[in-house]
Amino acid sequence: MSANRAASWAYAEQFVAESPTVEEARERGLALGAVPVGQATGAALRMLAAASAAKAVVEIGTGAGVSGLWLLAGMPSDGILTTIDIDADHQRAAKDAFAAAGIAHQRTRVILGRALDVLARMTDAAYDLAFVDGDKDEYPAYVREATRLLRPGGVLALDNMLWHDQVADPAARDDRTRTLRDLGKAVREDEAFATTLLPVGDGLLVAVKR
Repeated sequence: MSANRAASWAYAEQFVAESPTVEEARERGLALGAVPVGQATGAALRMLAAASAAKAVVEIGTGAGVSGLWLLAGMPSDGILTTIDIDADHQRAAKDAFAAAGIAHQRTRVILGRALDVLARMTDAAYDLAFVDGDKDEYPAYVREATRLLRPGGVLALDNMLWHDQVADPAARDDRTRTLRDLGKAVREDEAFATTLLPVGDGLLVAVKR
């Protein structure tokens, strides 16, 4: 990679500034070991939510609320974010972040539990956008559930789909890398979606349900 290309990528990653509230949530997340989405990934999520006018969003992996704040910033004022996490400490941090940002409590449904158990109880074709940033080994199952939950025209977004630059390396054959690599290819080839892979953060795969 040329020095100019590396500088351009770094410039793009920081092109949209984070609000102080998001910065605080990021710091809390790092302290808790809940690695938040990157700055450019957050901006991309906001754009996707705004472009799709997403009123009903489901997030798998609450973390400390960084991605939730970005999503809410792009959603209409009456949009509702349903966010699922298995860690109560993460969710408490996210609730604090939402409150600090002035998000009305009725705009968030923060659900504690195993994502696949919660998703199984949710309504088919009722969501405009699904964002996946949970257990990487369960990503294929999350995608199956999200496909069911999304309406036609709904947006699926998967974080970490370049997985620390391992997915693009054919020599990287560990189970997690192979799972994410194979999943990306499967979604790409699925005629139910129009798909792209954005090289922001750790890789954001975006697919629109046909």
